[in-house]
Amino acid sequence: MKFRPCIDLHNGKVVQIVGSSLKDNDEAGLHTNFTSDKSPADFALLYRQAGLCGGHLIALGTGNHEAALSALSAWPGGMHYGGGINPQNAALYLDAGASHVIVTSFVFTQGRIDFTKLDKLVASVGRQRLVLD
Repeated sequence: MKFRPCIDLHNGKVVQIVGSSLKDNDEAGLHTNFTSDKSPADFALLYRQAGLCGGHLIALGTGNHEAALSALSAWPGGMHYGGGINPQNAALYLDAGASHVIVTSFVFTQGRIDFTKLDKLVASVGRQRLVLD
């Protein structure tokens, strides 16, 4: 077994969201188990010091850009990043320190993988640094 840490970001804060309570454009239904006073970078440094590589930094919704960049720069190459990834912004997160980018919704159209979109992502960042979720 391998432990892979995860930092979930919502409005720039580290949170643990109750499964499926975050819906598109519906903040009212959001329920959290936990919201931290520590910064995302604090968690990334903790994972770095513990040698826990390959974790995920996930931006849930908007308002997470600066928090994500701070966590990625706290441990360059130590974590994957996901949240709104597309061919135009993927390199930004890799350059900021993500070892890989995680893509979900961008590559799906009507519930199926859109290989044209996937090919654009592969062309922009390479297949070695791309994780499909």
